[in-house]
Amino acid sequence: MDYVVRELTEQCIPFIRLNTEDLPKAEVIFGIQSPDDWEININGHKFTGASIKAAYFRRPEVPQVTHGALTDSENEYIQNEWLSILKNLYWRLEGKWLNSPTHIFLAEDKPKQLVFANKLGFNIPETNITNMYALVSKMQEQKQVVAKPLKHALLSNDEVIFTSRIQAVRPSQSDSIQLAPVIFQEEVKKLYDIRVTVVGSSIFSVCIKTVCKVTGAVDWRSTEHANLVHEVIALPKELQEKCLSLVKCLGLKFGAIDFVCDTNKKYWFLEINPNGQWAWIENQTKLPIAKTIVEELISISKREHI
Repeated sequence: MDYVVRELTEQCIPFIRLNTEDLPKAEVIFGIQSPDDWEININGHKFTGASIKAAYFRRPEVPQVTHGALTDSENEYIQNEWLSILKNLYWRLEGKWLNSPTHIFLAEDKPKQLVFANKLGFNIPETNITNMYALVSKMQEQKQVVAKPLKHALLSNDEVIFTSRIQAVRPSQSDSIQLAPVIFQEEVKKLYDIRVTVVGSSIFSVCIKTVCKVTGAVDWRSTEHANLVHEVIALPKELQEKCLSLVKCLGLKFGAIDFVCDTNKKYWFLEINPNGQWAWIENQTKLPIAKTIVEELISISKREHI
């Protein structure tokens, strides 16, 4: 978010940054005459629904409520009331978002992504989303298999679950496998990873190569950053069109799409993150992603006046 704020500041574009954890510090009025009938006054800044022409949603925090004189259950009640206001604010800004929170939530469904990507003609590794031991075991008879979570990749102790190569499963692991569905895919022998950042009709494509092959990591995110090299690349025109179509099909204007390129120079779709990180890409490559996001927001704001 800091990158977008910096770009807005450099272009002298007025903006409000609302850190959602601070919302309980605000005074609010939410009317019922129209979606724009609302006002928030926080930290000496007052803004209204009519004054907001475009909006960018990025990693909100839960409103923080800690009134020492109240019980935990009372604080929880108050927090949920602020969450309801926040949810309503998201709705009131529909049509003004770069990516609306609703569309982000729906697009985070990885099985849905794979169905859409398959329909658009992307190359997709053989995939089973299952908790059945027999199916996983059969899959492993002919190929190396990797596993990744459907949703939660972060445990409560801050441990990250990366996409991982799995050893041959055993009958004794049947009960463990049945605990929850997992995405099991054929491992693609890759030359490198590709991150494609789509903003509106703009595409920024970068290959991510691992310098040190000692670890043999499946997921580049588990590799030390010092061992990664980022290079700007040009995707085939047909693949670019498919990327644009996927983002549009999911109701988005922004998407961070992950591919791998195999040893035959074939591109394989892995997933799309509708609210993915991109600042490190800009740092590594100087690609103008923040500037393009701001340009897209300006375009949205102008459409509001039509």
